[in-house]
Amino acid sequence: MTPLPFLLKRFHYCRGPMIAHCYCEHMAVVKLACGDTRFNNIYGIAVAMIIVVLDLFFVILSYIFILQAVLQLASQEARYKAFGTCVSHIGAILAFYTPVVISSVMHRVARWAAPHVHILLANFYLLFPPMVNPIIYGVKTKQIREQTLGLFLRKEV
Repeated sequence: MTPLPFLLKRFHYCRGPMIAHCYCEHMAVVKLACGDTRFNNIYGIAVAMIIVVLDLFFVILSYIFILQAVLQLASQEARYKAFGTCVSHIGAILAFYTPVVISSVMHRVARWAAPHVHILLANFYLLFPPMVNPIIYGVKTKQIREQTLGLFLRKEV
């Protein structure tokens, strides 16, 4: 697959030298180009979807094997702990892929949306997954959960 910067090199840019993002995002640079950018749009969404579909395929395949192994565990408590880990992992996967897919599709489908919506979505998918990962995995950890609940449920004497 051709790296995206090489696809950007072939354009003539007439809409100014500044992108409306706080980091260099491919679709933000494409919007500065004069000319037909359909290939970049199609290529970008195709690559993004192939990556997401392949990742999800392998994640689902892995979970099929994990589910088979977990169901063979003798102890109910061991199965419960294994499923708890799986739920946390699925939450982390959703926290990563959902904003990426939404942002990618929004750039190509919702061209009518205000520029700040695209910027907000791009920043959201950059910042949201690392912000929620500690929460997703922290809630699962008994000591962290008890300490956090203790802060909010402390009774004044």
